[in-house]
Amino acid sequence: MIADSGPQVLLIISNEDLARQMSLDLKEAGYTPTVALIAAQGLEIVQKIQPALIVIDRMLGGDSGLALCQTLRNQSLRTPIVLLMARDTLEDRVACLEAGADDYFLKPYRSDAFLKLTQLYSQPRQTGGEQIRFGDLALDLINRTASRNGRTIDLTMKEFELLKYLMEHPREVLTREQILENVWGYDFMGESNVIEVYIRYLRLKIDGENEKRLIQTVRGVGYVLRES
Repeated sequence: MIADSGPQVLLIISNEDLARQMSLDLKEAGYTPTVALIAAQGLEIVQKIQPALIVIDRMLGGDSGLALCQTLRNQSLRTPIVLLMARDTLEDRVACLEAGADDYFLKPYRSDAFLKLTQLYSQPRQTGGEQIRFGDLALDLINRTASRNGRTIDLTMKEFELLKYLMEHPREVLTREQILENVWGYDFMGESNVIEVYIRYLRLKIDGENEKRLIQTVRGVGYVLRES
């Protein structure tokens, strides 16, 4: 058995058999898994171990995985959170985002897909500088937050990566395929309209009432970051 020395991954999964299988897969891949079977136990563990990644089953017994995710985000936790979901519809993606999750993967459980996602979200992020600016919008690469006109904007990991990619290519029209490849960075199984969902919520966060919309839609192509 591999010694518990890799990145900590917290599994909040009510199905004991599934939690056991996921733990074994994580250990074999060099991670240190910890399992919570109920939401309250998961909340307690988060405070103790500060995991590199949290995985939550949306159907968490009598508790809602979405509600737990929201609770963690309300506590200003910026640890990446991935939801295990049974369906992949636009409504499910919206619910995932609204709860503050960074990403999701689907049942039935597949170890290869899960480990790819785990590697993506648990690896240390290297940054070449401390801040990127575009007009009155600034992106803090250390704290993974944005600011605009003096207000701080909290971002999920995926929102951060998407905004960072757009800000690294200002005034350049980026196709949906480019965004999927460079922001998601793995073999994406869903439809490309997941980007529209993330763009929508990113706009809600960065565009104030009297501020110009910075992320523009180029119909039939993709998106561009520009002033007008």
